Amino acid sequence: MPDNVTSLFRSTAAHSPSMAALTRESDGAGPVDFCIPCNPYFPTPAMFEEMAARLRDIITYYPSSADTITAELCSLLQLPPQCVAMGNGSTELITWIDHLLVRESLAVPVPTFGRWTDQPMETGKRVDMFPLQESSGFALDLAQYAEFIRARGTRVAVICNPNNPDGGFLHKHAVVQFMDAMADLDLVVIDESFLEFADAENEPSVVQEAMLRPNVIVLRSLGKNFGLHGIRFGYLVANPALAGRVRSMLPKWNLNSFAEHVVFMLKEHGAEYAQSLHQVRRDRMDMSGQLSSLPGLTVYPSQGNFLFVRLPVGAEGTVVRDRLLTEHRILVRECGNKIGSSSRFLRLVVRPQVDVRRLVTGLEQVLYGTSRRGAAVPEQATGTAYSSGTAAVDRLVTQTNGAGTRGLAQAAGAGMPLPAAVSAPAVGPGGGMPVPAAAGLPQPEPRPVPQEAPRPQPAPQPVPQPVPQPVPAPQPAPQPVSVPQPQQLPQPAAYPEPAPQPAPAAPPLAPAAAFAAPAPAPAPMQLPPATGPTPPGVPARGGLTAAQVRGTDGLSMAPATGWPGAQSWPDAAGMGQAAG
Repeated sequence: MPDNVTSLFRSTAAHSPSMAALTRESDGAGPVDFCIPCNPYFPTPAMFEEMAARLRDIITYYPSSADTITAELCSLLQLPPQCVAMGNGSTELITWIDHLLVRESLAVPVPTFGRWTDQPMETGKRVDMFPLQESSGFALDLAQYAEFIRARGTRVAVICNPNNPDGGFLHKHAVVQFMDAMADLDLVVIDESFLEFADAENEPSVVQEAMLRPNVIVLRSLGKNFGLHGIRFGYLVANPALAGRVRSMLPKWNLNSFAEHVVFMLKEHGAEYAQSLHQVRRDRMDMSGQLSSLPGLTVYPSQGNFLFVRLPVGAEGTVVRDRLLTEHRILVRECGNKIGSSSRFLRLVVRPQVDVRRLVTGLEQVLYGTSRRGAAVPEQATGTAYSSGTAAVDRLVTQTNGAGTRGLAQAAGAGMPLPAAVSAPAVGPGGGMPVPAAAGLPQPEPRPVPQEAPRPQPAPQPVPQPVPQPVPAPQPAPQPVSVPQPQQLPQPAAYPEPAPQPAPAAPPLAPAAAFAAPAPAPAPMQLPPATGPTPPGVPARGGLTAAQVRGTDGLSMAPATGWPGAQSWPDAAGMGQAAG
């Protein structure tokens, strides 16, 4: 691809230019897409041929009303239509959730999907960002998150499961406990947009539990798992009052004719859809192993259809991204504009093995200097001018004209969360925050994070005293590459003891009989120590896949679950195969 195609990244407000824009700027053929998290195996070629044959009718005529399309989807998923609202992509639903249900503040772990931070900020809400720690493999500790929400007085809480971009996964029983612990909040949102790619549990979704609770919404995607981002359709599940409130604000024809056609043809293709998810999980295991064999590259365990990777020390993500695109026609997601991330991280979508081999070859040439342009690692000081390498700095400087976090808080009128050392109680090494009385949430095992060997630092040189003689023009001295060290957070005792406050009263929940018995908590995962180099062929340095934790190869189909009359369609989380 021509070098000038990378200018598209600077001219778009999105994280990456569209595939259509990249195709127009090239010779007519787009790159291999490791950027947009889409199922590469669905729809099947036969389904595309059927849609192509109906193209004239699809784009000529009005679609049916959203109620008609929603009723068909609910018939397929065995969900009550009064508990479902379909939107023109999950972004439309997030927008209406913000406008209708977020009154003053929203808490969300970062890094995560950007609309959960940007949308409330655009409407003047306070966004309390709970930083996921790289030292813990970006694992979300629900007990600490609950404590953070209580300390900030946040009224809406969001969890993405699996989280984007790192693919972190929370077990169903822990999510349900969190929902109940936050029963007094205005709203709890569980974003399950990527859950159908998970294989850590047979039935990980909390859609059934959400319908029984007064303040919970579950957000689901269709474009990602059906491989049809361009159609723009998704849905939410909640109790009838919440779902109806969102549904009443949506236009009558907010869903297009392509969405209608796909929804009505799905019931004939349940087996192919289930097989596509199975193949993505196999590819994720294979791709993780291949990437982990690259020296200095860290691959984090993921339950999504993408992998979060940390580049070797000295590699600048924008340089790697641009060279992969121009030299190898490969498009990747550089995460420097994600709050809580930096340009040292990439999110790579799971793709078939033939594409992964091409990606690995490209990374080897760009990172380690086997191409005519040399290695990207020494180029960290000569990166492009449109990313600082730290997403939070980029965002704050842009929005506050250099005033920083406090300036952004004043501009919003309600205040942004202060830096982690101020906004939330610190977590000492080896110890967690106390679990709030209302929560009682399990403490998850942190995901393993490889430790890099520190480079030897040059001995300090004596500072010469000034002499009264002419000073020659200074020459820039080479600066040693500093290796970032994990930040040691202060112990909780360093903070003054807050005055006791009465615990907020939670509204009465439905009778215990209305809830399904909670699943027993799984045994704690025993992970090997994160030491030594990454052996070839393993998912991550010291990491385990969900299949390895369960003691399987991860390639067998999930057991059947009961969806009467579903005609071989998977369950709502895409995990089971219904009995015929």
